[in-house]
Amino acid sequence: MTKSAISTLTRRASLTAMAAALSAPVMAAPALAQAAGATGELPWNSADAQTTIHDTPDFNIELQATSQTLVSLAPKGVGGGFDFAPRHRFTRRLGDGCYRLGDIDLRVRAVGDEAWTDHSSAFKRVKVKVLPKPQGIKKERALASADITASLGENMPLKVVRTWAVVDGKLVLRFTLSNPTSKAIEIGGLGIAMVFDNIITGRHLEEAHDVASFYDPYVGLNAGYLQVNRLNGQGPSLLVLPATDTAKFELYKPILNARDDNKNIKIYNDIEPRNMTFEGFYTWMTNAKGFADQEWKGVEQWNAPTSLTLQAGASTTVALKFVLSPTIREIEPTLIKQGRPVAVGIPGYVVPTDLPADLFVHAPKPVKAFSVEPQGALDVAPAGAVKGGWLKYTVAGKTLGRARLTLTYADGTQQTVHYKVTKPQQQAVSDMGHFLLTKQWYENPNDPFKRSPSIMIYDREKNALVLQDNRVWISGLSDEGGAGAWLAAIMKQLDNPKKEEVEKFERFANTTLWGQIQTPDGPDKYGVRKSVMFYDPEGMPEGTYDPSLNWKVWSAWNRKGAADLGRSYNYPHPAAAWWTLYRLGRYHTGMTAGETWQTYLTRAAETIKAMMSKAPYYTQFGQMEGDVFLYILLDLKREGMTELANEVEALMKTRVEIWKKLKYPFGSEMPWDSTGQAEVYMWMRYFGLQGQADVTREVIMAYDPAIPHWGYNGSARRFWDFLYAGKMSRIERQLHHYGSSLNAVPLFDAFRETPEDLYMLRVAYGGLMGSLTNIDEDGFASAAFHSFPDAMKWDAINGDYGMSFFGHAVTSASYLVKHPVFGWAGFGGIVKTSGSVVSIAPKDSARRRVFIAPAGLWITLDAGRIDGVNYDTLTGKVSLTLEAADAQTPVAYVNIETTVKGAKTYALNVEKKLGAHAVTLGAAPVTVELTPA
Repeated sequence: MTKSAISTLTRRASLTAMAAALSAPVMAAPALAQAAGATGELPWNSADAQTTIHDTPDFNIELQATSQTLVSLAPKGVGGGFDFAPRHRFTRRLGDGCYRLGDIDLRVRAVGDEAWTDHSSAFKRVKVKVLPKPQGIKKERALASADITASLGENMPLKVVRTWAVVDGKLVLRFTLSNPTSKAIEIGGLGIAMVFDNIITGRHLEEAHDVASFYDPYVGLNAGYLQVNRLNGQGPSLLVLPATDTAKFELYKPILNARDDNKNIKIYNDIEPRNMTFEGFYTWMTNAKGFADQEWKGVEQWNAPTSLTLQAGASTTVALKFVLSPTIREIEPTLIKQGRPVAVGIPGYVVPTDLPADLFVHAPKPVKAFSVEPQGALDVAPAGAVKGGWLKYTVAGKTLGRARLTLTYADGTQQTVHYKVTKPQQQAVSDMGHFLLTKQWYENPNDPFKRSPSIMIYDREKNALVLQDNRVWISGLSDEGGAGAWLAAIMKQLDNPKKEEVEKFERFANTTLWGQIQTPDGPDKYGVRKSVMFYDPEGMPEGTYDPSLNWKVWSAWNRKGAADLGRSYNYPHPAAAWWTLYRLGRYHTGMTAGETWQTYLTRAAETIKAMMSKAPYYTQFGQMEGDVFLYILLDLKREGMTELANEVEALMKTRVEIWKKLKYPFGSEMPWDSTGQAEVYMWMRYFGLQGQADVTREVIMAYDPAIPHWGYNGSARRFWDFLYAGKMSRIERQLHHYGSSLNAVPLFDAFRETPEDLYMLRVAYGGLMGSLTNIDEDGFASAAFHSFPDAMKWDAINGDYGMSFFGHAVTSASYLVKHPVFGWAGFGGIVKTSGSVVSIAPKDSARRRVFIAPAGLWITLDAGRIDGVNYDTLTGKVSLTLEAADAQTPVAYVNIETTVKGAKTYALNVEKKLGAHAVTLGAAPVTVELTPA
């Protein structure tokens, strides 16, 4: 994302206006008079601002009097005026095209007709017909009921009654659809608006995290749900659940901002501007065939779209209920208490073909059958019952791509679990490296922008390099959208170096990176340009620029704008490249030749210093990949480069001094972001500020859901970067954008201190593995997945994927854990037991890091690979088997650390070198013993 292009005006506070709205839940006469002001005129119809207040066991709610749609959903016992609904914008959102919870969208037709008719209760507001509250229903207390048919527009063949009620102590929203006609009516679209307060516009970071929420779907049919998490990660979390079998969660449809030629809002759209501070609202689709056959024709959806036929004189009821989970980590236990089917994938829902997974299911009804689509994509087998009523299934990936497992229960209800099958991790990474350094290698000595040699962004639809883009950074090798390709290429080498690939990268690094992207000498030495490409039609030869592109846009920076050194977010990329080249030269034999390891490490450190002096403004925020600055500092210290280390440490301390004063010490110039949490967390930990690190960790848990779906599981909140680094440029929930793997870094670190928190490990592993799903069968790596139902595909260019792979590379590992219910499990490796000995064979992409959770033991290698680890649960002894040597790796450098307080320390009787235990490798695997003190 080109953050320098985003106005910092979005950070302006609106606390006063918001407080006023929250403190005046009912527009009484004095408030109306005040709103009218000197003119005596209101900016809206006063009747539309009237609300009714209702009390439920979990919430205080408000309904608009004229529409009976929900205005406020305030959970009891939560201070600060927190509200799950956007109550603060109520009087700004009174008119047509303003969705609220309680609105419904319908697409219907008479059976036999071809044309659908569209209807929405939010499109043209009409006062609803208030009905008597239903009485005498067992365990139900009705709050409000209305015939809303008139609000659904002309030619609506169905009668629709909406009721708000408390059923068994839980708030329920119910729609009863009746067919009074003489014809059968097909319902090809039924969507219930999900409108919660995810509007960040006009709020600063602290306010946004105190009062706003993010929400994500589990499109699991009858087992589906929506989870709404507060941005600060604190409880309670809101769960929206099916209250009837008809309310299956089939698809998730965005509510967009489309307008007609006269600039009037179109049906199914909302007037609230979707932008970098507002993702948009969504609808819970119980039936979507009418859209799948038209707007989304030919697009493979998460679930097979269906329609519902209502015979003449018949009726059906669709209902949702609203339940609070005390914390994010208690979402699944809350679902079980509510009698919902729950699926937990261990380690997750991305399944490499060489690493089977387990699926644990807890449901009130027995599983009657299961099926897989596409057929044969997964090999699923029952593995018996485990503690607490859970059923276990083994899942093995067979066919690459998306796969859907459908569980059918004894009562006929269905649950879908969504998987992605990939190549073995190391193979996928190897393919990516090959693709980057062959297909994406650019060699042209006559390039007008001096970009040769380099690794360029690639267009998978055209199967060609992106040599020109009017977002000049994309073809200009800098910013996230242009640096992503070469950053992925070098980070691939960190754990999986290949000499010929390193040689190529060094050519780029010492010619184009050091010389064009980064200033090699003079007063601006180490400064990083915003782009190597620029738009200067007068100063460049005729024919330089593609005339088919619109160059009269802000993103077509001129020569001066492209040469600007003042964007701090550009500096971590070269710093990471130099640091990786340093480690390749230091820990391997003959792997690098362009410069010495000392030069590379010095460049890495000086890049940090240059960022602080030449691009200071945005350094007040965390940087994506900024955790590399800590890795560089630690290596400077280990190498005895004390002067440089002290300078870097002092500079980083100035940033921490800013962060430690903030309630939420992270973000960017945006009022929220999933960019800088990893760096902020790491520096807080380094400087002993564990409290702020914990705050950062919990926010990540709010941004990144744990959901039985490969696309959403561990997928950090991100929705604007397709504008800046995608080919299909639009605001859209991105799946497995770079925030996913970057945010996994601190979660893994936190888990190694608190290994009983399996939920956090699952989220972290989902983010880590998500970064591999972007890699296609040939090795092309996309920026992110388009989640909207009209697309459902990977973006066609690499864009900023390199930042995602950075997060994967620095944290890829295998984790051996024991859960009190699920037993021994491996995250990233295959686990076997024999008596008291438990073994894990790493299958992760790095095979250089293993964590043994019961021992709190963290084993990492600076060079070499781990073939297997045995852990004796009785004695605590650990046997570490290392792979045989190769030409560039004659020595494995082993680090051992105990990360859990009170755990035993381990010793390895091998001489230390370069700060690690130096194990000489040979032609066959070598085993060493780690003994507990």
